[in-house]
Amino acid sequence: MIKVPLLDLKAQFAQIRAEVMPAIDQVCSSQHFILGANVTALEQELAQYCASPAAIGVSSGTDALLLALMALDIGAGDEVITSPFTFFATAGTIARTGARAVFCDIDPVTFNLSPGAVQAFIDDRCAVQGGRLINRATGGRIKALMPVHLYGQCADMDPLMKIARHHDLKVIEDAAQAIGAEYRGGGRAGTFGDVGCFSFFPSKNLGAFGDAGLCTTNHAELAESMRVLRVHGGKPKYFHAVIGGNFRIDELQAAVLRVKLKYLDGWTEGRQRNASFYDAAFAQANLGAKLTTPQVLPGYRHIFNQYVVRVQKRDALRVRLAERGIGTEIYYPMPLHLQTCFAYLGHQAGDFPQSERAAAETLALPIYPELDEEQLAHVVASVAEFYA
Repeated sequence: MIKVPLLDLKAQFAQIRAEVMPAIDQVCSSQHFILGANVTALEQELAQYCASPAAIGVSSGTDALLLALMALDIGAGDEVITSPFTFFATAGTIARTGARAVFCDIDPVTFNLSPGAVQAFIDDRCAVQGGRLINRATGGRIKALMPVHLYGQCADMDPLMKIARHHDLKVIEDAAQAIGAEYRGGGRAGTFGDVGCFSFFPSKNLGAFGDAGLCTTNHAELAESMRVLRVHGGKPKYFHAVIGGNFRIDELQAAVLRVKLKYLDGWTEGRQRNASFYDAAFAQANLGAKLTTPQVLPGYRHIFNQYVVRVQKRDALRVRLAERGIGTEIYYPMPLHLQTCFAYLGHQAGDFPQSERAAAETLALPIYPELDEEQLAHVVASVAEFYA
């Protein structure tokens, strides 16, 4: 039987082993493991790649979000508008600062935060008091907007940025799945708002050998603030004007990522090529409403961190595919507003119908660049057979 794992990084490692092992050995020989030359060089290289003036390497994508919130002085009494259909860290970091997550529903085509839903929330439930946007139900100040570039396609940033500017909201882009993704007109993920936040979790298009992340910003003062906050707020060392955290990226991870960055665009092209194969093959299979492939919006660069289809009988299909040796994943089976830890926000089933529908109907198929056509065809044939 043909095996098609959801992700297999061994083929990628074989491709880069001859470069990455000497890079690791060089760091080990230097015994300089914290904020060394590889971190400095990686930050410069990623700033150029992301088309951002500044990049700050951090310990994880989660810590990138937390650091951004801290640098923008978001905390108790503040509220941050975001999506309920995303990885937990998006809203979890908001809660960790003492701020309150405010959920607005998603666009059913892109799965990204809906600008219309954000505007409707502001119109229906907020008021301007003393020049500040206030949530009438809680009395909290709406201070920031945190859109997520889900699965590797940018959120609709023009209307979101227009809303943010009109109400003087800070914007933190959760670009954990979207390094190199482009919005219509060519702007890259992480460069529209105040801070862009990236993850280098091993499964990402650009993955470390463990946890690592990045913040980008167009503001020099904000970049300096984040550099200070990532080392416990100490500047100079042992002198603390502010309270920060330990959010440093590892020198070893920086060395690995510098090798991998050279291959990133080629790997992304492989994912895009596989996505095109799926699109054409599923169209030829004539599955109708039983399966909907991802839609790449005109002018966007979708990097396909995931290839997520909307399907009927999702859970039964997943079982069948597992029987055929095909790995899948559900991103995400329960939207955040229904998670037990967010019960204090007072939401119930039905509050965000598009997010709930997506949680029930979406399935990620294998998309990594090393897949061959035989494996891709096996996935399509197995799906078609299930619905036949």
